[in-house]
Amino acid sequence: MKVPNFILAGSPKCGSTSLYYYLAEHPDIFMPQQKEIHYLTFDILNSLDQGPKDKVVNSFHISNFKDYKNQFTKARNNQVIGEVSPSYINYPSQTIPKVKHHLGNPKLIFLIRDPIQRAFSNYLHLVREERENLSFYEALQAEQKRMENKYSDFWYYSFNSFYYEKIKAYDEAFDDILIITTEELKNNTLQTLSKIFKFIGVKDFEPSNLDKNYNAGGVYESNFITQFFFRQSALRSFIKRIIPITKAMKHFKQSLINKYRKEPPAITQETEKYLVNKFKEDVSKLQKEYDLDLEYWNKSLTNDDE
Repeated sequence: MKVPNFILAGSPKCGSTSLYYYLAEHPDIFMPQQKEIHYLTFDILNSLDQGPKDKVVNSFHISNFKDYKNQFTKARNNQVIGEVSPSYINYPSQTIPKVKHHLGNPKLIFLIRDPIQRAFSNYLHLVREERENLSFYEALQAEQKRMENKYSDFWYYSFNSFYYEKIKAYDEAFDDILIITTEELKNNTLQTLSKIFKFIGVKDFEPSNLDKNYNAGGVYESNFITQFFFRQSALRSFIKRIIPITKAMKHFKQSLINKYRKEPPAITQETEKYLVNKFKEDVSKLQKEYDLDLEYWNKSLTNDDE
């Protein structure tokens, strides 16, 4: 049975799209056409659909094991098989038993980012889709209420930026995990990819288009073109379902929308201080447990004297 040997299990808004395309280009790696599958968290995600357009987004996830297996049938026998589902990191207690049952003991990769920047990117994503109408600080204050009201977990900006306890649970359950930061993937791409390829067990390889950003964030002017690409709708979901999104299509999209890109709002000092206090302990535990190089993260998060 062809199922994944490794999983890119998180986190959201950390660069999984770029990494997916780098991995998919390697001749010894098979990645499914659908970038994010979320089968092992389908039941959880399907129960969180009360936010604006949440039901439309959830309709794209894989709901049964037969369809899940079908994602990998075209893999050659000598290829390593991978899957990208950033939601897996958030639900270790529910997901770990399913991973073991269906996949055995796969290798797990966690792609994480400065938690403040990750949370803000998450927020801007929903602003871009015209689903979020609160300020960043207001949205952070509304997070608990949104959780209680069963919004999709993509609205949980701070929750998605806590890493330590989640990764620790997977580390205790599986033999092989690798933690990569978004910042090292961006600033030392080839070196980081070599580390990933070695971990997966394939030869070193240099993908093309390393200078391309496959899923650029930020904010854009609202017009017909940007609304078509960003606004969640049944039509957009249908198109994504029947037409595989290729690298060329990603590049074409970016070339169309770049002219409408705007300067994003800055994170206020009040909000930054609030998030530093929120994430500092988690980052400290993560850094000490896994000896991570967090050079590019907010210094107030990584400096013990702050």
